[in-house]
Amino acid sequence: MIDGRQIRAARAMLGWSRDDLLKASGISMSALLRMEGALADSRGSTINKVAKALTLAGIEFVTRDDGAIGVILKAQNPPDAPQ
Repeated sequence: MIDGRQIRAARAMLGWSRDDLLKASGISMSALLRMEGALADSRGSTINKVAKALTLAGIEFVTRDDGAIGVILKAQNPPDAPQ
C-alpha cells in the first residue's frame, strides 16, 4: 500500500499540484488531504485511483523488505526514440 509521503513525493517529481492529481484521479480534495496527511485510513478504491493516476504518469512506487519506501520517475522516451 502506498503512503502519503510517497504521494507527495510523486507529485513533486511530476511537478503536479494537488489540483493536477485531483483531475487525474477523480478523487475529492478532502480524500487527498487525508491520504497525504495520513489522518485516517483511506478506502482501497480511493488509494487505487491515486496510484493508477500516478503510475500512468510514470511513477513507480517502491517498498523494500527493510521497510524503506520511495518513488521512482520512469524515464520518458524522447519523441525520436525507437519504440
